[in-house]
Amino acid sequence: MAATNIPTNAHAQEAPHVQHHATGDHHDEHEHHEGNFLTKYVFSTDHKVIAKQFLISGIFWAFIGATLSTIFRLQLGWPEATLEWLQPILGSWVEGGKLDPAFYLALVTMHGTIMVFFVLTAGLSGTFSNFLIPLQIGARDMASGFLNMLSYWFFFLSSVIMFISLFLETGPASAGWTIYPPLSALPQAIPGSGLGQTMWLVAMALFIVSSLLGSLNYITTIINLRTAGMSMAKLPLTIWSFFLTAILGVLSFPVLFSAALLLIFDRSFGTSFFLSDIYIGGEALNHVGGSPILFQHLFWFLGHPEVYIVIMPAMGIVSEVMATNARKPIFGYRAMIGSLLGISLLSFVVWAHHMFITGMNPFLGSVFMFLTLIIAVPSAVKTFNWLATLWRGNIRFTTAMLFAIGFVSLFISGGLTGIILGNAALDIQMHNTYFVVAHFHLVMGSSAFFGMFAGVYHWFPKMFGRMMDEKLGYVHFWLTITSAYLIFLPMHYVGIAGFPRRYYAWTGFEMFNQFADLNAFISIAAILAFFAQFVFLFNFIYSIFRGRRATENPWRSTTLEWTTPIEPGHGNWPGEIPAVYRWPYDYSKPGSESDFIPQNVPYSQTVSSNLPYEKEME
Repeated sequence: MAATNIPTNAHAQEAPHVQHHATGDHHDEHEHHEGNFLTKYVFSTDHKVIAKQFLISGIFWAFIGATLSTIFRLQLGWPEATLEWLQPILGSWVEGGKLDPAFYLALVTMHGTIMVFFVLTAGLSGTFSNFLIPLQIGARDMASGFLNMLSYWFFFLSSVIMFISLFLETGPASAGWTIYPPLSALPQAIPGSGLGQTMWLVAMALFIVSSLLGSLNYITTIINLRTAGMSMAKLPLTIWSFFLTAILGVLSFPVLFSAALLLIFDRSFGTSFFLSDIYIGGEALNHVGGSPILFQHLFWFLGHPEVYIVIMPAMGIVSEVMATNARKPIFGYRAMIGSLLGISLLSFVVWAHHMFITGMNPFLGSVFMFLTLIIAVPSAVKTFNWLATLWRGNIRFTTAMLFAIGFVSLFISGGLTGIILGNAALDIQMHNTYFVVAHFHLVMGSSAFFGMFAGVYHWFPKMFGRMMDEKLGYVHFWLTITSAYLIFLPMHYVGIAGFPRRYYAWTGFEMFNQFADLNAFISIAAILAFFAQFVFLFNFIYSIFRGRRATENPWRSTTLEWTTPIEPGHGNWPGEIPAVYRWPYDYSKPGSESDFIPQNVPYSQTVSSNLPYEKEME
């Protein structure tokens, strides 16, 4: 492989650094230090092992979160039914066959917290950013393996504290996953505002530390450790999405950290950042001058970028899976990068659309409404480009491809209702109804899960050296997408009719009793969705040990991770790291002998398919 064939760019010219990184010495050094079980599988600094730790932790939390939602859907679907059979599990939270109303609020709070942060942020981004960044940019490992290890263990410690809070006598946090004061700021407000809320805040502080350590590592690795020839214009869209997601995390998570810190001061040290003129039981509390609206501004300044911290990794994964299985180049590569940049920028200036009903100045509301509607443009660019990638493609309907297409379907369905909620006048009517619940569960929750499933099915062979069962994968996909639509489409309807969210029971309102059958139907669909995930769980665990052995490049992909051994060791490539010559989407190129050309194949070896400008690079 002649050095003259390597494309010249600023990074490749840093020859001493690149060459040191690309030799086998670094790999041997890693192997030397990973001699026992603890350092290899528990306190590992290997990005692939850490990715698996995040994945398995995320799957655990996903089942906890889904279990909580199933319990409160039982309450919402059949509010008059007895839940006595749950008493051996829930203990005093079920009395007289009825779920305790305070515990219902705790279930909703913990479900939201777990799914948004512990599954879709840590489980999705933590897994695939860790696993794919070094493999796809041609690096031995992350910039700092030690900080990478710490990022997982801070997350694990955060998980332990949050999990323990589920078993407190007074209950876990119950002020909603957005923890608005004064409910979250006054320990005496409701049972869950005591120790449960304190543990929630401590767990989230540790989670933010974990996220920042991970994000800084991802950014540093992508900027500094790309292999020779891997310019930013040749990065797979997965890496672009992880890169921009990490930047969002670094800029926005510290704001939530500051909000949590000030909330702890209000709870424990008598300050009044978020509290003013509070009366409990007729008694005036000694709080003056604070503003609960200030907390909402701080929370949603993270909260809206958080939506894209969750969805952008899934977007990158879907782009990669779709191009690979459509056997076509991704449509509009540069436009896709531009739309990711546009989403990242605009996500910081739309946070107050969550606050239209706080009584904000109408002019300010109109500014946020305009910016909110504008963010639909880069999202639409991505959607049209995915559809154009599918158009006339030689599509292979693998399970990963089905979940990628399902992602696009859910993203369109949920995104359309976002345009409605982005309008301040309409949002004021819809905000506290099930319309909002249906919107964000489709566009963020379900879509992100589908992106995550697409990634797991696609990169499972590289993670574990075996293939997941495709037939079980098809069963999992069809049950999941069917139940997702059966849950959330009816929710839009009842939301338009004014059905309120966060209510423990609606039987006291005669106007809502007409939706009793529809509510039961939604709960049945939710239970179906819950049990469908056990198909995935069985397939995942069984395939790790008994799945069909994978080949080196089972999907015939072009990106660098498939040039490693079937199960790469610590260091990824046993010899030199391959240099990169071309972009990552050379599929079905006219004149080529094969329907894919890997990134590490020089143009001099593909003379028959080279375009005019590529002939100059031979």
